[in-house]
Amino acid sequence: MELKTPLYEKHLEYGGKMVPFAGYILPVQYKSSGVNKEHMAVRTAAGMFDVSHMGEIICEGPDALDNLNMILTNDFTDMVDEQARYSPMCNEKGGTVDDLIVYRMSPDKYFIVVNAANKDKDYKWMCDHQFGDVTFTDVSSQYAQIAVQGPKAKNIISGICSEGSIPDKYYHVRFGAEIAGIPCFCSTTGYTGEDGVEIYLPAAKAEEMWDAIYEAGKDEGLIPCGLGARDTLRMEAGMPLYGHEMNDDISPREAGLMFAIKLKKPVDFIGKKPMEEAGKPAVVRVGLKITGRGIAREHQDVYVNGEKVGYTTSGTKCPYFDYPIAMARIPREFKEIGTKVQVDVRGRMVDAEVCELPFYKR
Repeated sequence: MELKTPLYEKHLEYGGKMVPFAGYILPVQYKSSGVNKEHMAVRTAAGMFDVSHMGEIICEGPDALDNLNMILTNDFTDMVDEQARYSPMCNEKGGTVDDLIVYRMSPDKYFIVVNAANKDKDYKWMCDHQFGDVTFTDVSSQYAQIAVQGPKAKNIISGICSEGSIPDKYYHVRFGAEIAGIPCFCSTTGYTGEDGVEIYLPAAKAEEMWDAIYEAGKDEGLIPCGLGARDTLRMEAGMPLYGHEMNDDISPREAGLMFAIKLKKPVDFIGKKPMEEAGKPAVVRVGLKITGRGIAREHQDVYVNGEKVGYTTSGTKCPYFDYPIAMARIPREFKEIGTKVQVDVRGRMVDAEVCELPFYKR
């Protein structure tokens, strides 16, 4: 049985078209708008998303930092309080267990946000590999999460929050924030390629916060947005999605996440040895601009000169540019910008070319 987020009734009230996703019932779009309008609202004004299905885990204790540095590929040694850092989490083969964000609450306490579909798997992985004086606690049921994204997002939130509630820097958080009179965490993070915030708050206050944000932003062009726009936005921004661009068999190096893999940190983190032994990945993630007639979707074969060389991992028609795009896994030798390829779209070969990632930069 699928779960409901604390905002389920609000989605019905606002006209959400509900679908199952990652074990939850969530809006794919809203009847008054649709995916394209929601997408463009985020690119030009602001959109609000229910992301309460995401998982939250607390890591705390004197050995918390050492555990994170061993379990995750990034290096958390130089983090300061209220800073956020993205990281993949690898298995012993170098494949990706998940990707996540870590917020430092104090030197001995960290707030970790994981993907909804992987929450139980991630929590078990962390507990199975913990060592020393540390405790991992799944606190997902305590929190709702609302993302407000777009060029007007921060201005809208600033009108209903207490002073200092919005961090000055990207990838930072205010744990003592107050928005619409509700104590919360306010983080300058997102999954759309736009400016904005993600708000973590008590689940019981989710409906009150949702209505307050909507009232504050509706005259500025803010609208509720669903899973459809969330996916098209992250694709335009070239952001990988677990289960598509990476999984237990695909390393974060192959997914193009070298910036979050610190091979030189003084910890032999899980997955480090096989990644080092593999060297430069033979297969890499690339962007594709579809130049022929057709829309590439996930798991469609990619060809070069009539030979199958890889497959697409995500694909859509890009609302902002008004042409189809895709991400694909292909051999390194074909990764140069401008390389001509073809995608098998339901039995029809459609022309495309390798292009730079991300597709969209604000």
